[in-house]
Amino acid sequence: MKRVLVIAYYWPPSGGSGVQRWVKFVKYLPAEGWEPVVFAPEGADYPSLDPSFQKEVPASVEVLRGRIWEPYAAYRKLTGAKSTQVTEISSGPKTFKQRLSLWIRANLFVPDPRVGWVKPSVKTLRKYLEEHPVDVIVTTGPPHSVHLIGRKLHRATGIPWIPDFRDPWSRMYYLRYLPMTAATWRKLRRQEQSVLDSCSTVLACTPLVQEDFRAQTRTPVACITNGFDEEDFTGPAPEGDGRFNITHTGLFAADGNPFTLWKVLGEMADTDPAFREALRLRLVGKVDREVLEAIKAAGLEANVVALGPCDHATAVREQRSASLLVLPLRNDPQYRPILPGKLFEYLAARRPVLGIGQRDGAMAHVLASTQAGITADWNDDATLRQFLQQAWRQHRDGVAAGLPALEAVPATTGDIGPYTRRATTHALAELLSQVSGTCVAGPQKSADLRRKTPQNDD
Repeated sequence: MKRVLVIAYYWPPSGGSGVQRWVKFVKYLPAEGWEPVVFAPEGADYPSLDPSFQKEVPASVEVLRGRIWEPYAAYRKLTGAKSTQVTEISSGPKTFKQRLSLWIRANLFVPDPRVGWVKPSVKTLRKYLEEHPVDVIVTTGPPHSVHLIGRKLHRATGIPWIPDFRDPWSRMYYLRYLPMTAATWRKLRRQEQSVLDSCSTVLACTPLVQEDFRAQTRTPVACITNGFDEEDFTGPAPEGDGRFNITHTGLFAADGNPFTLWKVLGEMADTDPAFREALRLRLVGKVDREVLEAIKAAGLEANVVALGPCDHATAVREQRSASLLVLPLRNDPQYRPILPGKLFEYLAARRPVLGIGQRDGAMAHVLASTQAGITADWNDDATLRQFLQQAWRQHRDGVAAGLPALEAVPATTGDIGPYTRRATTHALAELLSQVSGTCVAGPQKSADLRRKTPQNDD
């Protein structure tokens, strides 16, 4: 059996579906003939974790830990904040201390605040690989500083290396809100280009990100999307409660606040007492204050059921018992190529999906190809209203006719098989096998790489 070293910051992962990507790969890789070894931080300042995912990792999987230094404790001492993270990167107003912390984060920690993990990790892993060789190294980001670990190991050992991008790097939407100097921005772009040019194969998780990377480098760029684990969706769906449940799971961020959706729902409730009585907005996960304020302004505060952060099993139950699943993307042009991890679990839940975002974006393509729902623009009142009114009529008429609540609204009818975790892991195993055949002698490979890529771009 071949071996792959996976370098991942989040381990075990948080509840975010995108971060679940590698715990699911690790779960299914042994059946594909690959033995994964995971390297993760020891004592990391994680914003949140879902320990239930640890049960998914086979007991035979070796997990290595390396000490990490992060600036968050110093940040909390400076500002008195309780959060494990630095000030949120957004366009909103900031205090002086928040602006200062963002400047420090932007210009002293490049590409991100986990960059202090790079040097000690390289030292630890070089020694490990001398005694325990592997066939491929994979780094998964964000945080993209993990790719700097992979680059150094690849140069030193010649072992094939795949940087896995769960999100874009320099084209990530929120970077515009970081007060980076011109010199810092050039450094970040050099880091990205060096990673793209010196690795064996780049791995993107959406087709549009794949296109962007192909335009940046001559290195081969593969694409394997996120997916859903069929084992999470076994058994009969939970029984509906007869309510018209519009459900959102995961982080509900202020920069994805669907104001037009709340407006349309508020107007429907004002003109139809039965709709107001039946409507429930079920919010499963952290919800930004601005979202709750917008719902209140639309007159729907009494219709909210806010469950707060929950474990993954609870989120899945909520997805499967929804009348509709709503997925608003962040309202930013650079979010067009991104596929939220939760989208694939929405597909597996077999409930209709109302996507809100770019009509020509990656999410819109998946929803259309799987016939799982529609995508409306953030301000497209007519499309939102038509879809919601149709769904409400089907729900109301179905319940009146005695149909089970979950059969009252048509669900996904297209093929979602390519998005199962087994299918995506099979694609990964094929990529690993392909890349592992490119290995050449370590010292010669290291010399080639040193000639190929500048050494002072960390």
